[in-house]
Amino acid sequence: MIVFDAALDWLAHGLVAATWWQIVIYALVTTHITIASVTIYLHRHQAHRAMDLHAIPAHFFRFWLWLGTGQVTKEWVSIHRKHHAKCETMEDPHSPQAYGIKKVFWQGAELYRAESKNRETMVKYGHGTPDDWVERNIYSRYSWQGVGLMMIINLALFGVAGLAVWAVQMVWIPVTAAGIINGIGHYWGYRNFEAPDASTNISPWGIMIGGEELHNNHHTYPTSAKFSVKPYEFDIGWGYIRALETVGLATVKKVPPKLQLGSIQPVADEKTLEALIAHRYEVMASYARELRRTCKQEIEALKARRADVSVLKTANRWLHRDEDKVPAAAKPKLAQARAEHPVLDKMVTMREELRQMWMTTSASREQLAADLQGWCRRAEESGIASLQEFSQKLRAARA
Repeated sequence: MIVFDAALDWLAHGLVAATWWQIVIYALVTTHITIASVTIYLHRHQAHRAMDLHAIPAHFFRFWLWLGTGQVTKEWVSIHRKHHAKCETMEDPHSPQAYGIKKVFWQGAELYRAESKNRETMVKYGHGTPDDWVERNIYSRYSWQGVGLMMIINLALFGVAGLAVWAVQMVWIPVTAAGIINGIGHYWGYRNFEAPDASTNISPWGIMIGGEELHNNHHTYPTSAKFSVKPYEFDIGWGYIRALETVGLATVKKVPPKLQLGSIQPVADEKTLEALIAHRYEVMASYARELRRTCKQEIEALKARRADVSVLKTANRWLHRDEDKVPAAAKPKLAQARAEHPVLDKMVTMREELRQMWMTTSASREQLAADLQGWCRRAEESGIASLQEFSQKLRAARA
């Protein structure tokens, strides 16, 4: 009878007799450690080599991922690298542009598992991942025994409630990574940069998913260990990396590049061209700000005349975007806005001319430098203040 009572007490309260809020805190802390392990170890360290990790945190993250997800490092890294190499095509393992947002959001884990069985993907993209005795004989060989051990630990600590905690731990990565990042992160959100794919920033505050919310920033600078680029953006994963670096347990190799400005040169030369090509995403983001500022001025002028601003407000969202990224439904209003506002039309035209400079593969450096000089001259002769100021900024750029 005593044993039976003890068993019932354990099922009800576990070994630690935690309150409900203590159990919730435990679940949140453990799932956050899992997120941190994914973003720091699997993503930034292993997949992109944006940083080096000391053996102590590296092995801790491997062990924790084995417990919390049953994740095999080589599989995750291979699939993620292929995602970048084949982004938004039918060869992309989990693109909502190719498979549809519903399938990626709700069945992202199934897409992952299917790709993990692709031997060619593992061989081609899995180089440089751990291949030591522990990896071969424990983590990879007995991947699901880790999550079984986590279930036993939770049951021991909290009794029956531990099963609920374990369930949350098991769905955390499939929902946040496979569903939200791989799905919504290529479907909905804002974009700082016109990266060639459909990546978006889901939120400027990267806390819940370790900074992975800043997905457009990451796709623009995939080898950067830091995902935030704007003053108002926050990447909690970067905070953890800096803490590890401070105590000598990590070494950051790359962060987002920053365009350097010197004195304004009489003409744009090949060094100017080199700097602009190297920082083309930042340059185009800066141009987008000028476009939006000019559009806002046009809207204010219309309001002063009590004219209709609806068309221009709609166009303002798309004026700075590449043509293939503009929805078909928005194109008529965009065309109307350009026809009615010559200043904006000129700026959109010159934006495309500037973009074509680093998309051209057949022109020589000398020819591209001459094209840039011509662009700057036309900008400064346009009579449009935004273009004139932007051209001067370009002439001050240095690598």
